[in-house]
Amino acid sequence: MFLVQSVQPALPTHPCVCLLGCSHSLGAELSQLQEIVFKNFYTAFLTIRVQRRSPADVAGEGPRKWVTCLRNYCLMPNPHTEEGSQDYFSVFRHQMLCDVDEVMAIRMILRQPSPVWLHFTIEELQIYPRGQESPHKDFPSWLSHLTSREQPANLHGGLPNPEKVSAEVQQMWVLTEMIHANRAAARIGRFDVDGCYDAELPDLAGYETVNDEVLFGLASLLPCGACKGRSWLDKSWSSSSAESIVGLKQTPLHDFHQQHGGKMVPFAGWSMPVQYTYSHLESHMHTRQHCSLFDVSHMLQTKVFGRDRVKFMESLVVGDIAELKPDQGTLSLFTNEKGGIIDDLIVTSTSEQHLYVVSNAGCSDKDLALMQTRAQELRAAGNDVHLEVWENALLALQGPSAVRVLQAGVSDDLAKLPFMSSAVMDVFGVPGCRVTRCGYTGEDGVEISLPAGRVVELAERLLDDPDVWLAGLAARDSLRLEAGLCLYGNDIDETTTPVEASLVWTLGKRRRAAMDFPGAAIIVPQIKEKPKCKRVGLMSTGPPIRQHTRILDLEGRTVGTVTSGCPSPCLQKNIAMGYIKSEHSKVDTVLTVEVRKKNYSALVSKMPFVPTRYYTIK
Repeated sequence: MFLVQSVQPALPTHPCVCLLGCSHSLGAELSQLQEIVFKNFYTAFLTIRVQRRSPADVAGEGPRKWVTCLRNYCLMPNPHTEEGSQDYFSVFRHQMLCDVDEVMAIRMILRQPSPVWLHFTIEELQIYPRGQESPHKDFPSWLSHLTSREQPANLHGGLPNPEKVSAEVQQMWVLTEMIHANRAAARIGRFDVDGCYDAELPDLAGYETVNDEVLFGLASLLPCGACKGRSWLDKSWSSSSAESIVGLKQTPLHDFHQQHGGKMVPFAGWSMPVQYTYSHLESHMHTRQHCSLFDVSHMLQTKVFGRDRVKFMESLVVGDIAELKPDQGTLSLFTNEKGGIIDDLIVTSTSEQHLYVVSNAGCSDKDLALMQTRAQELRAAGNDVHLEVWENALLALQGPSAVRVLQAGVSDDLAKLPFMSSAVMDVFGVPGCRVTRCGYTGEDGVEISLPAGRVVELAERLLDDPDVWLAGLAARDSLRLEAGLCLYGNDIDETTTPVEASLVWTLGKRRRAAMDFPGAAIIVPQIKEKPKCKRVGLMSTGPPIRQHTRILDLEGRTVGTVTSGCPSPCLQKNIAMGYIKSEHSKVDTVLTVEVRKKNYSALVSKMPFVPTRYYTIK
């Protein structure tokens, strides 16, 4: 086992890439590698290389080969805040892309996604062989606060706060802003993973503790010739150089995202862009002020056919599907017999005599199994219903100028398409697109379902308008939180009921009276009797509050837990949502939240935090 107490950058002015190596003279400690455990600071992308000897080389004197076994694995400590974050990570044997037996040495390459983050390190690197279980379950989820030198730029009214960051950080921030202003790509040293950094490392054979290894800097900051022949340093880094992690699904726009600078991360079993060349803050605000294009093709799209399609759907959800007009949709919920929420979904009753259903990617397997099982039961009872999984791509164009951009490419009058209504039309020459006026940002906008083979073409056409920027998961999450919208798995799940989640409005009046949906015997009485806990909005002072943060009353008693939280780019305040005891859920109730063992004031607030701008026809 190897223990690295601290790895400090050797070139603190260029701390974008850290290369760490450790080895053993005999390789005995590293053979049969099972798990790598370490503590990481800030977001970083991890690549792991291992040096192996041939299995037939019993004496260990033969040639050794460096192999890449993990590429650009995204590490995002929790809580992930502007003030910095740190957490333990485990990388297991099954996550590697090659056979890691007979490992003689390991090299870990951490690359930061932005030049703003400074002095990042990893600590407590431990490598466990097969048969030896790490104590990772005992690790604390949150460690001590970082020192002032380790703090990234904390934006202060849009600028770095000079009281909290060094002149070095401020200079780096200015450089980044200049790059953004010129729409140029910041070139962070790119590694050709198959060999460019296998040379010029010190021989570490026999060392059991490794400190202060090699750090390669920000290529775009180095003067010409400073690389001393390392031509690879001057290559523009692009996430397109990263191969997809084995097992992740890809949307039809995967290559398109990489070509446009998308930083790809695992999400709900898919490789998805978390952001592009713009910062999270820029992307968020651009969506609020103009419009952004999101790839949501990972969502499950299903068509339900047959004369008993409404009966089928109402046997699974809480909404009144029968009352929907042609091409009208509604947000509804799959529920179980205990009243818990299986998933949230949008159901549209189309004029083509089928239901169009869109549900969450993370729940696609259980949603599809639920629907298929119920359809089989109804067919066995003589009902007419069958499902079709629609393999279309799905784009979301969101923001105040979204409809103006789209109107230029359609003949239909979008002024006649109100919120939660849908129509099939040609969009910029792509036929058969289903355009639904909805979204997950609180802004006016549309979701466009179209053939997967034409989605790149349509995305490029939409981007021809300078108002349209690409946006990823980071902006989508902060936008939906400002809009007070739930994220399944965080804010709602099978242990929360629609009443507890403040989603009573999804229950159709007829359905409440009939009590004919799953879990009705538990859900309906809660409307009158009030649940023990309730989802509420919170605004707080101090550091941002994140998922799992404790909510306390003024006497210090725990009254709830935060389920989602972030700094609001629009309000310049910390916002969150969470579940608290119903007696404390009244708006303007003063509570406290515990962040890093300190209490900060929090106020129960109305949601949405930022007013929504859904389009309705009066």
